[in-house]
Amino acid sequence: MRFSGENFVLLASVLFCVNGGENDIYSGHSLELTQSSNLARQELVQETCNRLSLNWNLDDLPPSLLEHILVDDEHKLLYCYVPKVACTNWKRILMILEGKWNDTDVLSVPASLAHSPGMFRNLSMVSMEERNIMLENYHKMIIVRNPFERLLSAYRNKLEGDLPSAKYFQDRVGRRIIKAFRENPSNESLEYGHDVTFKEFALFLTNKSKDLADIVNNEHWQPVTTLCHPCLIKYTLVGKYETLLDDSLLALHTINASHIQFPRLAHTSGTSEKLRKYFSQLDLPLIRKLYKLYKYDFKIFNYDLDNIVGYDLG
Repeated sequence: MRFSGENFVLLASVLFCVNGGENDIYSGHSLELTQSSNLARQELVQETCNRLSLNWNLDDLPPSLLEHILVDDEHKLLYCYVPKVACTNWKRILMILEGKWNDTDVLSVPASLAHSPGMFRNLSMVSMEERNIMLENYHKMIIVRNPFERLLSAYRNKLEGDLPSAKYFQDRVGRRIIKAFRENPSNESLEYGHDVTFKEFALFLTNKSKDLADIVNNEHWQPVTTLCHPCLIKYTLVGKYETLLDDSLLALHTINASHIQFPRLAHTSGTSEKLRKYFSQLDLPLIRKLYKLYKYDFKIFNYDLDNIVGYDLG
């Protein structure tokens, strides 16, 4: 494995330091292993991006495409948040770090407050000169997830659930999906949009209808590569949902915020266990179309479809 000077310094620091505060249980040896995995992920992202041979750069992007990259100047952190990948807890942590909440208990921060518009400074708000300095000198973090697992999580949470946020999406998105893709929908379905099937959701994402373009491009199901530009920004902390706690503790250690305890979930949502059940409702051509939408997410972050179709579509 190849190490840059910056990565070598970080690896050396975790070899000889142990987290302080509530994260003392996380040993220096564990940090070393997590950092080794982090470096391997960085290298894989770089190698995959090099093979893709992209012919544009960050300066070509409109500022609106940098809004997901949040800025914490005090801790020299750029964090690209990805909906459905622990972004609520990380936004809560940023609020605590920036003095916007007077408690170090992460879960005490209301989720609605963490997601409120204008809460954080983001990379679209800074000048090109400032941005370049940040990209050169700040830690840059992204946390990713199996693209189809993230997609299913968005469907279950926003279109299948009964929480207030689900009601919002059912009213504004679900009703239009049903109208566009269901034969002979009931008046109740058209009025409430509360029973969108997973197949209808997949058809909605892959249909490329101009009439639905305004809701297709929603952050909850946009590809990570569209939100965070991993081939244009060299992320120095590449976390995964599958190793969320370890990766988050490494990130907190790296930005000198080990006094904050990342929440340990007592149980998961069960989305990963339900992948086969939901995707069995789709035929292979439709799965292929969905894969094409998230192809770069699969490739860049080393995910495959073995647990869905039994092999990778490549």
